[in-house]
Amino acid sequence: MTALLCIFDDHEMLQLPMPYWMSIEVLDGVFSASRWADSHGDSLVEAALSSGASDWAWHHHSWGVVFEVAFADEAAWERYRFLHGVRAALDAVPDPNFGLVISRGRGGSAGTRDPRRRPLLSGSGAAALPIPLVDMLDDDVWGALPRDIQQYRLAASR
Repeated sequence: MTALLCIFDDHEMLQLPMPYWMSIEVLDGVFSASRWADSHGDSLVEAALSSGASDWAWHHHSWGVVFEVAFADEAAWERYRFLHGVRAALDAVPDPNFGLVISRGRGGSAGTRDPRRRPLLSGSGAAALPIPLVDMLDDDVWGALPRDIQQYRLAASR
């Protein structure tokens, strides 16, 4: 069912059909998403317009690109989504595992009910602690080291 946009004009209510917006978010990967958009963007827009799209927009970000496209209803979107050219373009994204997000509505990552989670840090995100040399080195080794390091041993042993 298509949603309706109601506008009041001179005390009359006009009901205009609201477009069905979808966003295709492509993240950078092995190569940049901008290069992907340069290669596949024209074919995606051409397929969208031939499938009945009423509006479209590209947004370039530092992390990738967002292609927003509006159709009359969900059925038109589904027909577009399963065209061979569209499927081939979406299969060729720079990061095939985690670099493609398709979401309903405008804006892609701009405004969703669940905010984007911060990426997990590798490991625990903590820095490694220095190894105390005082306990590891023998007296013979400490004697061969320069005097300023020998003073470190005295300060650490107190």
